[in-house]
Amino acid sequence: MKIARFRFGASGRALALGDTDGLVKLVTVGNERLIVGVQIVGPEASELIAEAALAVRVQATAEDLADTMHAHPTLAETLREAALVALGTAVHTAA
Repeated sequence: MKIARFRFGASGRALALGDTDGLVKLVTVGNERLIVGVQIVGPEASELIAEAALAVRVQATAEDLADTMHAHPTLAETLREAALVALGTAVHTAA
């Protein structure tokens, strides 16, 4: 099991909104990084959880989520960024 976190403080959209508290946490298992759980705390979390629930429902992997196009700048990008963290290829980070 691997837990990948992406903080809203590294999200361009959250920065633009002035609301950077929170994070997306992705729980994956196995070498293929199957997504088995997601937690979202932060701005518009209730709007973001549907994509995460679908990823779990269709047994998506972190690679599937990372390869899915996400508009920029959006809060939905935080899900993709968390998947990139799980894959070890994250570019955006926050202290």
